[in-house]
Amino acid sequence: MAAALWAQVEGDRGIAPVASSSDITVSGIEVNVTGNNPEDARQKGWLEAQRKAWAKLGGPAIADGQLESMVSAIVIDSETLGPRRYVAKLGVIFDRKRAGGLLGASDGERAHSAPMLTLPVLIGGGTATMYEVRNPWQQAWADFQAGTSAIDYVRPSGANGESLLLTYGQVNRRSRAWWNNILDEFSAADIIVPVARLDRQWPGGPVRGTFTARYGPDDLYLGSFTMTAPNEQAVPAMLNDAVARFDAMFSAALADGKLRPDPTLSSQSVQVSPEIQALLESARAAERAAANPEDVPVVGPVQPLPSTPAPNQPQVINSYTVQFATPDAASYDQALTLVRSAPGVRGAAISSTAIGGVSVMRVSYAGDISDLATALRSRGFQVQPLGNALSIRR
Repeated sequence: MAAALWAQVEGDRGIAPVASSSDITVSGIEVNVTGNNPEDARQKGWLEAQRKAWAKLGGPAIADGQLESMVSAIVIDSETLGPRRYVAKLGVIFDRKRAGGLLGASDGERAHSAPMLTLPVLIGGGTATMYEVRNPWQQAWADFQAGTSAIDYVRPSGANGESLLLTYGQVNRRSRAWWNNILDEFSAADIIVPVARLDRQWPGGPVRGTFTARYGPDDLYLGSFTMTAPNEQAVPAMLNDAVARFDAMFSAALADGKLRPDPTLSSQSVQVSPEIQALLESARAAERAAANPEDVPVVGPVQPLPSTPAPNQPQVINSYTVQFATPDAASYDQALTLVRSAPGVRGAAISSTAIGGVSVMRVSYAGDISDLATALRSRGFQVQPLGNALSIRR
């Protein structure tokens, strides 16, 4: 008897983003020149592109030799090479260290955003996709040079398991527990969602793009604009221009104070003041005394009772593995919330998620594992010790 096992992730998925650079990029330079031969025409075309790009930046008049020394690369968007003619659309990248002084660019400090997980959504043909399959909108964001942007874009490649985790359905979730797990996975602080909706007027005809900027776990609206490509071949260029407009929109929102990390996504980083912490510990001590009155001496000299460590005495925080059943998303959120609210728990981070099975978390607790088990039972869990780990269920 033979059996075959097929992987859930198959086919080519994922587009690696380009490495960020702070060099100065000028794109969309069109040239149409002639030469003695194809190579001579190309060299003249590249030199003309450098001059046009420099003029577009508002640079001063300089010699061609000095100009060429500041060019890091020529980006070919499209080109047609004839026996004596060169027609192309090019991009020119200038070295910031060499060209910045002539352009008056400053290398001083500038405002940057927190790391923002970028989730580009493409809507077209009755479907909405993100990283499930390769698409031109993902390609446009992967090719975007974000080195000089005020936004710290965190751009997943969408390869392997990322194509299953980062789907269009994810942007409609509101659970902070889900979002915290994803943001921890990519070391990001918040989410931005650039949405591109493509409407094809007729086969081979114009393509109208409606672009909407959203952000945060609540999918808040930031702004929108429209663009039109004359035909299908011009769609990639339109998407590249749209990415640049999105970057300007996000940067303006950052300058206006709108694009700020949602405070509900960092609840674990909230610090409790010493006064409030002392009140909490006092209330817990009173509850323990009321539950066990025989532990309180009636007569005799006053004996020092064990209590919480002094404010200046360091408290040992241990980390334990806790397995918990998660038949559905609601039970997942409920279990995580109850564990984090248990007495003595300093934090809980998800190690693995298995909806419909058993998920695993790491719990930071001020005490030993038996005390942690007692604290979890007080939250209504059935606790089963597993060596240096616990298994809980409700």
